[in-house]
Amino acid sequence: MFDIFLRAVVVGIGATVLMDIWAILYAKATGTPLPNWAPVGRWFWHLKNGKVFHDDIGAAAPYDHELALGWIGHYAVGILYGVLLVLLVGPGWLAQPTFLPAWIWAIVTVGAGWFLLQPGLGIGWAASKTPNPNKVRFLNLVAHTVFGFGLYATALLIR
Repeated sequence: MFDIFLRAVVVGIGATVLMDIWAILYAKATGTPLPNWAPVGRWFWHLKNGKVFHDDIGAAAPYDHELALGWIGHYAVGILYGVLLVLLVGPGWLAQPTFLPAWIWAIVTVGAGWFLLQPGLGIGWAASKTPNPNKVRFLNLVAHTVFGFGLYATALLIR
């Protein structure tokens, strides 16, 4: 049982690493900035006080280690998603991984960003308060597709 859990954790880490590599490549190709995990760290920090939704996370009290907490939270969520995938599809998937369940799960997880994290940061439901919400939504779907491929590819590598 521990082996299955450990492999699910590795699948989540591998998928998150691939998603971060994609973010680096996208930033270099388009000249856009890399994701900033500090606001996410600030959001995680304020969860301890029961504050989930902010009008503007930038106006919330800062935390000295919010960038580190943001990165830790980013990887913790990726690990959680890897473990939940294995729980949902069963440990047999680790022995014979297929792309479709990983991709469907990855697309489903976009909902957490759209309906929890983004409004929590103050950028609206599904990025509705951003200058170009459809672009943000599209890029979220692409990033999570890369994450899904990372779930699948990592499972293939460790089976």
